[in-house]
Amino acid sequence: MSVTVRVPAKVNVQLAVGAARPDGFHDLANVFLAVGLYDEVTVTPADELRVTCSGPDAAQVPLDRTNLAARAAVALAARHGRSDAVHIHIAKDIPVAGGMAGGSADGAGALVACDALWGTGASRAELLDICAELGSDVPFSLVGGAALGVGRGEKLTVLETGGTFHWVFAMAERGLSTPAVFREFDRLAEGVDIPEPVASRPLLDALAKGDPDALAAAVSNDLEPAALSLFPELADTLAAGRAAGALAALVSGSGPTTAFLARDPGAAAKVAEALAASGTCRTVRTAAGPAAGATVIARPSREVHENPA
Repeated sequence: MSVTVRVPAKVNVQLAVGAARPDGFHDLANVFLAVGLYDEVTVTPADELRVTCSGPDAAQVPLDRTNLAARAAVALAARHGRSDAVHIHIAKDIPVAGGMAGGSADGAGALVACDALWGTGASRAELLDICAELGSDVPFSLVGGAALGVGRGEKLTVLETGGTFHWVFAMAERGLSTPAVFREFDRLAEGVDIPEPVASRPLLDALAKGDPDALAAAVSNDLEPAALSLFPELADTLAAGRAAGALAALVSGSGPTTAFLARDPGAAAKVAEALAASGTCRTVRTAAGPAAGATVIARPSREVHENPA
């Protein structure tokens, strides 16, 4: 009597950031690519809402109702007038506080899992609406693949991809707070005329063609200077990856994970080996994208689904 959903990490191949809005958020042109590092979220009927977590850095994951997975369950239950009593277990493999949307992935995974467990029959539009309420990156965790996010990043347009892109991710020794990175962005941009964020046409074309060299020439992240200002050691990691032959190197989202684009799996393995030996990061992972969004990989039988305890 449980449902398990697998949900991917993301890398921002472009993150264009506008000036701070009156509500404190920033308009974005955020080109997401889902990659094959996954959390698995399992929900099981329980006497009360509770969250558990296992896997790398699990001790850093909040287990109370502030967890996005718990908030997703509460939001779906409230909309459908039912109890939110469920046990949510998160098997972590996406880096925690790493700029790869691990918490957002867990929120999307719990939402899809609870919908399947409870038989609420929520439409995709309703699920995406709840995702947008939960956070800017949560809708993309549901959708996966590649997409352009505008507004706060929650308004998505699915993008065409013409091939597989191979990545290496270097996890840092400590985390970075996304709000802190945006505050540093605002500080660094004080007095500067910031243009409206728009998606790069060369980048979108590179994704559509599946061309890693063209993508490498077009990737960008407006938050990278702020992340480097708060965490200067990341520059050494970026330099080590470039020296190892990465086509492109950038901070992933708000960081501190750094992302390296490689031409093929063999090149990715070489970059990963060099980074692991460089002493500039904690761990190294390889993954390819695009990857599917939140996907049910185990569900209850028809009888249990229709007659939950």
